Amino acid sequence: MGMKRGTTLAAAAIVVVLAATACGPAEDKAADTTKPVGAAAAAQDYGKAPAAADNAYGSDGAAPAADAAGDAAAAGASNAKPAGQLAVAQNDKLGPVLTDSAGLTLYRFDKDTAKPPKSNCDGDCEKTWPVVAAGDAIAAAGIDPAVLGEVVRSDGSKQLTVGGWPAYRYSKDAKAGDVNGQGVGGVWFALAADGKKAAKAAAPAAPAAPAAPPAGGAEAGGAAEAAPGLSVAKDAKLGDHIVDGKGMTVYRFKKDTAWPMASNCTGDCVAKWPVVPPVDKANAKGIVEKGYSVLDRPDGMKQQAIDCWPVYTFTGDKKPGDINGQGVGGTWYAVSPDGKLITVQ
Repeated sequence: MGMKRGTTLAAAAIVVVLAATACGPAEDKAADTTKPVGAAAAAQDYGKAPAAADNAYGSDGAAPAADAAGDAAAAGASNAKPAGQLAVAQNDKLGPVLTDSAGLTLYRFDKDTAKPPKSNCDGDCEKTWPVVAAGDAIAAAGIDPAVLGEVVRSDGSKQLTVGGWPAYRYSKDAKAGDVNGQGVGGVWFALAADGKKAAKAAAPAAPAAPAAPPAGGAEAGGAAEAAPGLSVAKDAKLGDHIVDGKGMTVYRFKKDTAWPMASNCTGDCVAKWPVVPPVDKANAKGIVEKGYSVLDRPDGMKQQAIDCWPVYTFTGDKKPGDINGQGVGGTWYAVSPDGKLITVQ
């Protein structure tokens, strides 16, 4: 199958599996899931500051000297090779990663743009990060060929794009499976099959261990019940708020939608804000059950929703009772027992 030329990948609507309670009127439209590109997107959408790069190209790609620009561009062009048959390889740390026919990892650059596609890596940068030439690229199994496209570079050559993002290899990756370019300068990241940054899906939380029996064993009432999957805790600042089975604060993301129910936290975002896995109503203590439902995410995970809003925990919370995620980026807030945002700061 030949490469279809396209320049962007529209965000797909997330399929919803609802519990018996319906989640809002069908006529409401899904929120726009298009994100701003580059490091600014991380700051705006995920509530964190963009990583600083050593220079315009990251620590392993110095800006080209003016008197050597021509030679560097020629050298970069000679290193541009087509991808051939694309594949998706599993990486222990990053999850599914896009590779070329030789198994070499493909990367994207935060200082490029996808809408419209544009490469901002040339000269010495291109020596360190050889471009992937547009040509006979074949979509990997399960990948929509429409996400593949091309962009005309400043030297007139054509470069492969994935979801609108120009694709590169890394000169320090010596063999198939290497991901030495991941995170270089805070601006270079392995590509996922849809053009997003590769990110391993958060593992479902382990079931809570049964509580120790009270003194006196069965005569004193027997073993205590297992900690509930969701319950309500009280905080001097937040008041009553939902916590998971480990006592960790549960949050909502303002960029999500309830009508229709959809999560707009993916990739790097979901690595920072793990989803709360489905919790049976019998293991939810003190939660208002209206809109208590489950969301089927496009990454294959299932996510608990309360009042039809997807809920998450925060990796910045290290122990039960922490509320470090409260108000992050003006978009993340703890959740009241009825699923509403708690917006106190």
